[in-house]
Amino acid sequence: MANSKAPTSATIRMYNVGFGDCFLLTFHYPKGDRYMLVDYGSTAGPKNGPKNYMEQVGKDIAAQCKGKLDIVVATHRHRDHISGFSTEAGTGKIIASLKPDHVIQPWTEDPKAKTNAVTATSSVYTNGKPDPQKMTAHFLGSLDDMRRVADGVVRFSQNVKAAGADTREQLRFLGEDNLTNLSAVKNLMDMGKKGKAYYVNAGMALNSLLPGVKITVLGPPTLKQTDAIRKEKSKDANEFWQFRSFWASQGLAAARALPDGHALFRQKASRGKKAPRNPVPPPSVRWFLQKSREIHADQMLQLVRDLDSVMNNTSVILLFEIGKTKLLFPGDAQIENWSFALNNPDWTKLLADVNVYKVGHHGSLNATPKSLWKLFNNKGSEHKHGRLETLCSTKAGKHGSVRSGTEVPRSLLVKELEKDSDFATTERYVKQIARDFQIDF
Repeated sequence: MANSKAPTSATIRMYNVGFGDCFLLTFHYPKGDRYMLVDYGSTAGPKNGPKNYMEQVGKDIAAQCKGKLDIVVATHRHRDHISGFSTEAGTGKIIASLKPDHVIQPWTEDPKAKTNAVTATSSVYTNGKPDPQKMTAHFLGSLDDMRRVADGVVRFSQNVKAAGADTREQLRFLGEDNLTNLSAVKNLMDMGKKGKAYYVNAGMALNSLLPGVKITVLGPPTLKQTDAIRKEKSKDANEFWQFRSFWASQGLAAARALPDGHALFRQKASRGKKAPRNPVPPPSVRWFLQKSREIHADQMLQLVRDLDSVMNNTSVILLFEIGKTKLLFPGDAQIENWSFALNNPDWTKLLADVNVYKVGHHGSLNATPKSLWKLFNNKGSEHKHGRLETLCSTKAGKHGSVRSGTEVPRSLLVKELEKDSDFATTERYVKQIARDFQIDF
């Protein structure tokens, strides 16, 4: 017997925000609609899009939900997911005016936890054993250190001259994405105070928010939940749970680094003339300086990629169940975040018959683990009944490189998505502000 209080269908509105995410989910009930906004951010606008495209998106959201949002989800703090919530540009004021009843963010954004992190001890062990409380505070403190590194990376990208243009652009892009967007963060916190705030972790259920809709949080895990994984991946250079001391030292180095162009060789002024402001070093030294700057830029790029990966692994993963239909929205969760969920047999059974998958991290190579993709029973040829739908909000050329096989979206993944699912990407509807996908339950 059908649940008379459950929605009969849903509309997923995928906005074209370039490199970013913004989805409006409308759940259609017999007595009215309920609205959930999942992320609202961008760091690189859509091709040929207007300068005020984010404002247009905000106004469209307000029109679609008729002036009232039920739920706002900010999957994680990266700018390409929350910049639209900033009140500085005005777009955040539009969302705040919609007075959401519930605001969902990862546990790492809990302001009480952040306060504890400031006074945390430097050790994460008590009597030789991991201390979950201290580990949590330790990790949260490391996130703040990472943001200091991001600020140094952005300043470096603006000053370095010897590195190639592609390297400079990636440094700027990744660095800015990891900077704290204080206005957006404060707006999200304020909306949570006026409604109800949820700082979630893997295993939580949010089944009371929407009638007839079961919502399971599959990520991010807490440090207590991931201690086994932490040990398993201890030899991984890109390990999720980085030690705070490493990021603190990198942040200090970034703050103390001399800007590019600082005079390494000072020339004396000729009689009656001022010394050159930017003296040219001797010819025998110029090659060495250029190569050292190139090496510095490459090392900085690897550092900021690691930083970007860690931040993505704080991303909220939500699984919606409405009757027999399942929608999966994993934000930018990468393999370290996914590992906890994929090691849970009950959850892998739940994931097996997902109907709609929001492609993780704009189609990056490590945000759709092969073990996850193999689970999806609804993938198959274009003639398959009930074929899996995959939705990807992305913009090529902004993240990674084809040469290194790290481009976003990753071409090999896109081919697989096109082959075995009904694949939709924002790159294919440049002139549209959004596209709707109807899901019947």
